[in-house]
Amino acid sequence: MEAVRKPFQGVSNIVRFNWHFYLLSLLFIVLLLLLSGVAVTLLQHIITVLCLLAGFTIIVSLLVSCYIYDLSKLYQFRWIQPTGAEKVVVNINAGFDETSALLENRFTHSQLIVLDFYDPVKHTEVSIKRARKAYPAYPGTQTITTARLPLANNTADKIFLILAAHEIRNEQERIAFFKELRRIVKHGGEICIVEHLRDTANLLAYNIGAFHFHSKPTWHKTFQAANLDIRQEIKLTPFISTFILQKHGDTL
Repeated sequence: MEAVRKPFQGVSNIVRFNWHFYLLSLLFIVLLLLLSGVAVTLLQHIITVLCLLAGFTIIVSLLVSCYIYDLSKLYQFRWIQPTGAEKVVVNINAGFDETSALLENRFTHSQLIVLDFYDPVKHTEVSIKRARKAYPAYPGTQTITTARLPLANNTADKIFLILAAHEIRNEQERIAFFKELRRIVKHGGEICIVEHLRDTANLLAYNIGAFHFHSKPTWHKTFQAANLDIRQEIKLTPFISTFILQKHGDTL
């Protein structure tokens, strides 16, 4: 598998998979400008402000996305320090996998198990469907449900969910899923959750789009309900947080 990201792959994929959104936004701005041509002076000023706000919001979100996914070295995974003793590493995605090949390069002596909980009934976003067509699944990827993971108890040394876990929208389903993560991770193992948060930084960057993410209190509630402790929290950028989890009661 190719494990090298192309320049500006992140932001280009965002535009590529969400082109309908940007097209509709452009049509909306053009429509407003046409209306301003027949509007009274005050309304013209209001329309101009709306157009500027719409354009500014789009540009800011793309610039922030470029910083996060292309310039911040997010996908270099410098916060991951393999010990060489990891026998089983599990990577779980929600239909779009950019990270398994990268993790394979980091854990060269480990068995990498890739699981995909994408459900076309629940995950109806056209962007995910386009992404799945553009990027084939990692070889050996297993399709799963969030209700039951096809691994025995205490199997995994490390489990990764990178920008995927927020797709589990139902709280009880999310808690049950994290209980499954707790079941399959070894004592002394780690569960690594990488996510945007519904916080001030992401609200400023993505406007109402930030409501697709979960807040930090929501994640903490999920972890606690699944009997998981936060071993470490890493702020990779102002917009991305990583939670390193362990079984409750485990010590370093």
